[in-house]
Amino acid sequence: MTTIRHEATVPLSAAGWRFDRALAEMFPEYSRSRLTAWVKAGAVTLDGAVAPPRQLLRGGEQVRLEAVLEAEVELEPEDIALEVVHQDEHVLVLNKPAGLVVHPGAGNPAGTMLNALLHHDPKLAELPRGGIVHRLDKETSGLMVVARSLPAHTALVEMLSRHDVERQYEAVVLGQLVAGGTVDAPIGRHMGDRLRQAVRDEEDGKHAVTHYRLRERFRAHALLQCNLETGRTHQIRVHMAHIGHALVGDPLYGGGLRLPKGATPELVAALRGFRRQALHAERLAFAHPVSGEPLSFSAARPADLDELVRILRADTAQADPYDDY
Repeated sequence: MTTIRHEATVPLSAAGWRFDRALAEMFPEYSRSRLTAWVKAGAVTLDGAVAPPRQLLRGGEQVRLEAVLEAEVELEPEDIALEVVHQDEHVLVLNKPAGLVVHPGAGNPAGTMLNALLHHDPKLAELPRGGIVHRLDKETSGLMVVARSLPAHTALVEMLSRHDVERQYEAVVLGQLVAGGTVDAPIGRHMGDRLRQAVRDEEDGKHAVTHYRLRERFRAHALLQCNLETGRTHQIRVHMAHIGHALVGDPLYGGGLRLPKGATPELVAALRGFRRQALHAERLAFAHPVSGEPLSFSAARPADLDELVRILRADTAQADPYDDY
């Protein structure tokens, strides 16, 4: 277990403030809810005495914080390989393979990225959700950032809520597009299927915006760059299906296998065999949560997706330009 210790003087400008409000200003590296819990537990003292969160201050008091970080995650570490793109004292950036569940849940009690993280760094058990601040779907590959310290966790959660983390994806979708665009449509739980999300009205859904750009056109498919302005569950998958261009291989939103007229046997086999959504988180950029240094990472297209793109190109190159697709 890790013990954190801080001593500070309440600024005179905080005169008349509540104790918990002043603490949030003095120690912004910790969430207000965590600081309040520490106050209630007696881990934070004011002039050497325990004080309630509502205590009004005069300014100039001495604050001492001494708290033990106990395990927040009770999960078995597992020796599962992780592709570490970047690591420092406060953050960890990973390239997640398709097929790896991020966090245990119904039907996935073990064998997850969180199990692997706890093996890689046991101290992550002291952080909420083991430092995981955002997720990728099981069958989506690509970059994720994980907090390794409480200050980094607090900052990253706030950065994600302010949409200050740039997340860029690559996707192969069904149908032909002539240009990019933006999907601005609220997303919420599907009314008839708890496993699915759906575009909902503003009263029932959460604000969701996806920007997409056409990278390459194929005969009956397209390669897109997608940038998230918000980060809702299944956002790209739901939004692209909503505009009639579902992701190839998507089991929830793809509408089943679709083979273009005159497809090469190689393409038919590739489309039949691609059993996950064709989505990859290729770029992640953010300010370091502690130092503020700009960080940017990229992950190459995984082999299965790269092969699919290669076959789509080959099919397009050999096609009769007068075919009706």
